[in-house]
Amino acid sequence: MEAIILAGGKGTRLKSVIKDIPKPMAPLQDRPFLSFILDELSAQGFERVVLSTGYKHGVIEDYFGDQYRGMQLSYSQETSPLGTGGAIRQALTAAREDNVFVLNGDTMFKVDFKDMLRFHQEQQSGMTVALKKMEDCSRYGTVNTAEGKLVHFGEKKGNTGGLINGGIYLIGQQLFPVLAEMPERFSFEKDFMEAYFRKIPIMAYPSDAYFIDIGIPEDYQRAHKELLSES
Repeated sequence: MEAIILAGGKGTRLKSVIKDIPKPMAPLQDRPFLSFILDELSAQGFERVVLSTGYKHGVIEDYFGDQYRGMQLSYSQETSPLGTGGAIRQALTAAREDNVFVLNGDTMFKVDFKDMLRFHQEQQSGMTVALKKMEDCSRYGTVNTAEGKLVHFGEKKGNTGGLINGGIYLIGQQLFPVLAEMPERFSFEKDFMEAYFRKIPIMAYPSDAYFIDIGIPEDYQRAHKELLSES
């Protein structure tokens, strides 16, 4: 299996607790958050990871190099901001598999990747998205599904539960040319997924696996307790 990890973020909302490093490198004691994601991928059998970098890319490259726990690492560097979509499109040019996972470098979602790939292939899907049920979706837009497909994207709503986009995408090779035709800079979520889901069916893969997004200081501190207790 092969994955792209979007690791170019600055961590603006975390500037009160981390400074001058990419957000995925936010430390949990003496280890960057990104290393916990890579640990999970290695444990689940991934062989290759493309790290999409931008802000202070050298910090990531110097720390991880080209190998990590049996996985080959390569880098796709943004020389100017491309948005999530542009970063994914650029990184896909370095991909070797027919189906490539895409993950956010500030989120840990421990889905069963092999089962998600099985589901994706059985459905002959061009794209599959991992969804997470949340009791409070105030930080996230909700999604609705029908017959296993995404059928609606909602706005952020406080104190309501529902399914959210868990930030893990499985993209099939049939979508590579479609993404190649998108503008150089675009949002994968807004400009691609929400614009194209009626034309290109997007399959839904709900999972109740562990999930944490360190995008705000409160959850970054929670990650210290939860992830370090497992290691």
